[in-house]
Amino acid sequence: MDMSDWSEELFYLLKKVGKSAGSAARAVKSALDDDPHEILCYRGFANSTTSWVYGRVIERRNFGASTEGDSTLRNLLNTYRRADSDPLPFAAVTLILGESRIPLTADDEGYFGGLQQAYPPASDNEWVEYSAEMNTAPLPDTPRTSAKGEILNLAPTAKFGVISDIDDTVIQSRVSSFIQAARTVMLGNARTRLPFPGVAAFYRALREGSGGDEKNPIFYVSSSPWNIYDVISEFMELQHIPKGPLMLRDWDIGLGSLAGSRHFDHKAIAIRNILGVFPSLPFILIGDSSQHDPEIYRQIVKEFPGRIHAIYIRDVTRSPERSSSVKKLADEIIAANSTLVLADDTLGAARHAARCGWITDKALPDVGEEKRADEGAEGSKAPAPDGGKPGTGTPPTVIGNRS
Repeated sequence: MDMSDWSEELFYLLKKVGKSAGSAARAVKSALDDDPHEILCYRGFANSTTSWVYGRVIERRNFGASTEGDSTLRNLLNTYRRADSDPLPFAAVTLILGESRIPLTADDEGYFGGLQQAYPPASDNEWVEYSAEMNTAPLPDTPRTSAKGEILNLAPTAKFGVISDIDDTVIQSRVSSFIQAARTVMLGNARTRLPFPGVAAFYRALREGSGGDEKNPIFYVSSSPWNIYDVISEFMELQHIPKGPLMLRDWDIGLGSLAGSRHFDHKAIAIRNILGVFPSLPFILIGDSSQHDPEIYRQIVKEFPGRIHAIYIRDVTRSPERSSSVKKLADEIIAANSTLVLADDTLGAARHAARCGWITDKALPDVGEEKRADEGAEGSKAPAPDGGKPGTGTPPTVIGNRS
């Protein structure tokens, strides 16, 4: 089994542990509860003719956002509740986009949506609201279950988009170690998870662009399960990481189906969907060396020639063999008139982006200061080492047409 699938294995095991024990209790609860299910509406995105929206109907989980006082036991219980989220198979849902009402049927895991031939009403706002509701009420004389979500409208000022991995690119997940990853996910929450030093400031700089207010969209694509969507979203808000659509994946499969190829396919499909909705927008891709990001991004460069400004890869494996294999991928990237940047830390990547005119030089001090704070070098935050040299901005290795 590829180590990149640690999250699926972990959540699968958690669900198997409690599934039989909790089935009877869930049946009783559903019979007594007048609203046993909830709709989760994930952030989507749209152009002038189509929208990509996604959601899920599941058993109501009965927990909220994390707090400073959450204990390890409470975190573990909430992790179990996320893992044990039972879907409502084939739920009949109506998606409401502006004046459009789109009837949908969820799949056997409760997921609904995808690419829709409808779009939200014209708005000057970057984020536009949509909603979804169940077609039937849970019990007579009770309201239908409903929820609201957001769709990203591309700002006319945007010069490029960013597609970023999450695990060990934005959030320290330690996916190369199953035991460390399990401890991080099972016993922590959004407030205990750690960012890679300087990531929030770098992503804010990319969003603002060289013009200072370009509103360049940022999309986050990960093999983490949809079950922890709320944790990732809350983490980004707490860390002041720019908001963007989160493209996660269904994990409710058997262990025998876990494979690196599924990770590869999921992320590649998600990225193709994004580039397809915004066909005239160039992109920057950001990932790390612990999974298959370099190989996935190489395939995207081949399929979308001229669309990818650069690929930033954070070297988190510290493996000479892996670093060498990543560098060998550069030939096809260069042939596609793109650039591969291997960076040990965020500041080095930010300096390269500034040289290329994608962010302003004025943003570099903020990236450096936040990086030092995240590393604990200034005492304002708990240490969050990423293996780079604190505060130095180790020069990246640049392979391609932009140095």
